[in-house]
Amino acid sequence: MGTKREPTARQMRLAVELRRLREAAGLSAREAAALLGVNSVQISQIESGVSGVSETRLRRLAGHYVCTDEAFIDALVALATDRTRGWWEEYRGLLPAPFLDLSELEHHALSLREVSILFVPGLLQTENYARALFSSRVPELTPEGLELRVRHRMARQEITIPYEAVIHESALRIRVSDRTASQAQLVRLAELSEADNITLRVIPFDLDGFSRAASSMTYAGGPLPKLDTVVRDAPHGSTFIHSEDQLSAYRTRFHKVEAASLDPERSRDFIHKLANEL
Repeated sequence: MGTKREPTARQMRLAVELRRLREAAGLSAREAAALLGVNSVQISQIESGVSGVSETRLRRLAGHYVCTDEAFIDALVALATDRTRGWWEEYRGLLPAPFLDLSELEHHALSLREVSILFVPGLLQTENYARALFSSRVPELTPEGLELRVRHRMARQEITIPYEAVIHESALRIRVSDRTASQAQLVRLAELSEADNITLRVIPFDLDGFSRAASSMTYAGGPLPKLDTVVRDAPHGSTFIHSEDQLSAYRTRFHKVEAASLDPERSRDFIHKLANEL
């Protein structure tokens, strides 16, 4: 398979999982290469995401690593052989790689869950809301850069999979633009909450003992729980989390936040109330 200059987050996930399998088998890269009949450089390139791996070689590696989880192996094969060139490819070279990685993750996810504390989730933002957020960026974006980001965010919003967002009241009340734009955003949220595949819940300020709203997160469901992904925003960009222990912790955290929030009907009423107050 050919080498890739800039592996995507999806390609890196495959690389990480193959390295984990090798290490769990107690094999060095040199030993794995000998079993596969290649040199250790090729194993290193596969495990760093700069080189692809065929289905045949991947299944041979899994056999050498004594991996008997057929569903997991099949999921890794799907990662290795996917040739999807999604709509986000038109932005390659125009937007930073994390924008494209997030779009690709959402495209392949089987479900999405979000906790949002300060801002309305990107998948639910109106165009004016998104533009106001990107306009506040420091250093300031060029007009072309601003419009590219807004257009990309709007293109992400074709949500067909189960999607659940838990939004803190602070995100609903912060005016990233003017009163009119804020009201339009709340009305849009209320409309989206009626969709069959979208569930919105609100965490009101008037909630005793709530200490789990320290930060936001996106939890993307994969074909297997061990292939789920958590995305966290950081000052240097988005961070993709794959560790099974951390995934388990974030699943637990989401369920606790979900349990503390208003149910969907009361959340919809709450959003309508805030919109009417404006």
